[in-house]
Amino acid sequence: MKILHICLASFYIDNYSYQENLLPKFHKKLGYEVEIIASMQSFDNNGETSYIEKSSYSYLNENGIKVTRLQYKHSNPQLQRLRHYIGTGEAVAAASPDIIFCHGCQFGDMPIIVNYVKAHPNVKLFIDSHADYSNSASNWVSLHILHRIIWRHEAQLALPYTERFWGVLPARVEFLEENYGLPKEKCQLLVMGADDDEVKRASDPASVAKVKQRFGFCDDDFIIVTGGKIDEAKRQVLALMDAVVEMDERVKLLVFGPVVPTMKAEFEERLSCERISYVPWANTSESYDYFSVADLAAFPGRHSVYWEQAVAMEKPLLIKYWDGTTHVDCGGNVAFTSGDDSESLKADIERIKSPEVLCDMNEVAKISKNHFLYSDIARMSIGLETDRA
Repeated sequence: MKILHICLASFYIDNYSYQENLLPKFHKKLGYEVEIIASMQSFDNNGETSYIEKSSYSYLNENGIKVTRLQYKHSNPQLQRLRHYIGTGEAVAAASPDIIFCHGCQFGDMPIIVNYVKAHPNVKLFIDSHADYSNSASNWVSLHILHRIIWRHEAQLALPYTERFWGVLPARVEFLEENYGLPKEKCQLLVMGADDDEVKRASDPASVAKVKQRFGFCDDDFIIVTGGKIDEAKRQVLALMDAVVEMDERVKLLVFGPVVPTMKAEFEERLSCERISYVPWANTSESYDYFSVADLAAFPGRHSVYWEQAVAMEKPLLIKYWDGTTHVDCGGNVAFTSGDDSESLKADIERIKSPEVLCDMNEVAKISKNHFLYSDIARMSIGLETDRA
């Protein structure tokens, strides 16, 4: 059987660890033939949106999966927001899938997908969504025109033919129901997670020792790791750095990820502390390496996919409370920040690193990982029972 992943609602980034990369990889591991149809949207090395300047073309990705990149139908950037592409119908027909997994319903060529499923009644359609109020619908036009009219229309077209709409956060399940008018019984949570292979590789004691040696970490250090693009929505990372500066010599902080220009000067001022290590960019494997040495993964700002990755690596988390993103708390592996300032974060860390609290969090973290591995998420995504069901 063949699964076709459609990544036309947003970006597709080669050699990355987003859901668009890992679901196809693990569907292939399950024995399916897999293909991907994607847009020209990607990221550059600064974590900024970029576009591939080519006509439509195909290639094999890092997992040996065929990817077909489709060019936008319109050259006007405003019209490109509607996400119509050249050759969508032909590409879907050529793939001849048994299962279609759409990464987002927010693209104008959804009627082409629906018509294919209508013409092939045995084909199963699944759709996920990454939109919530923190990353989408940020102004009146976006909320009331783009989401509540245009993308709602696409979702409603697909509704009769869709097995399941997946929100990848609880907040994103609610977004589907509230803005697209989808019935609760068709919407469900499909968590993001981590690559089983990378977790196993990076967690090997020899690999952990090598990473610690690279940064000069000692076994009796308390190592905090935070990662991802540092922007205005994650300004609390600066307060985290300030908190570490004020703590004892045994507390070390590893930060990785690009910093937006507006915060660069403030960020670089704090790097004078020798107990703070910084890596400007991390590829997929490197991010696993960095979290492998963490005694605590700290994310005091907005949600990122690294939250789930850290849980899958059995790490206790310190995160900011956001309504609809508490799914990573599996009963004690997570602590929520008491404030955005350095004093609050310092107090939070001091409490967590006490032996009793840290021991309890670690015990829950060992169990929590099972919910966030893509070997199981991939099965669930297409309606199969998981190995740990």
